[in-house]
Amino acid sequence: MMETREIKESELDALLDLYAHLHASDDPLPERTVVEAIWEEIQRSPNFQYFGIFVDGRLVSSCTLSIVPNLTRGCRPYGVIENVVTHSDYRRSGYGSTILRYTLERAWGRKCYKVMLLTGRKSQAVYDFYESVGFDGQAKQAFLAKPE
Repeated sequence: MMETREIKESELDALLDLYAHLHASDDPLPERTVVEAIWEEIQRSPNFQYFGIFVDGRLVSSCTLSIVPNLTRGCRPYGVIENVVTHSDYRRSGYGSTILRYTLERAWGRKCYKVMLLTGRKSQAVYDFYESVGFDGQAKQAFLAKPE
C-alpha cells in the first residue's frame, strides 16, 4: 500500500535513513540533540514541509518544500524544492515523479507563483526526469555560492 503525505515529527529516523541514498558521501551529522532541535524548528514552521511516499509503512521517497514570503508578484510566495531522494531499491518505479507532483500541488495550494529546484547532477536523464514533471530547465540560470 502506498501513502503520500507530510512526514511526521516522529519519523525523523526514517528520513535520516532515506538520506543515506541521497549522496554517495555527506558531511557527518552533528550530535543527536542538535539534529533533533533543527527537526523541531522545521516542524514548527508552516513554511518548511517535508513530504514522503510510504510503501507498506516504509519511507521510500521524499523531498522538501520551502515557502518563501515575497513582496513582489502581488506578494505571492515562491517555493524551493530540495533533497529529492528515492531509496535505491525503489527507483524507476514512479515514486520520484509522484512525490514531486504532490509537492508542486501543495506549493500551488499555498499560492506560490513559481517553484524552483536545483540539481547538482550532470545527467541528461536527470534533466529529462525533472522536465517530465513540469520543470523548465531553460527558464532561468542558476548561480551558487558556497563558503570557502
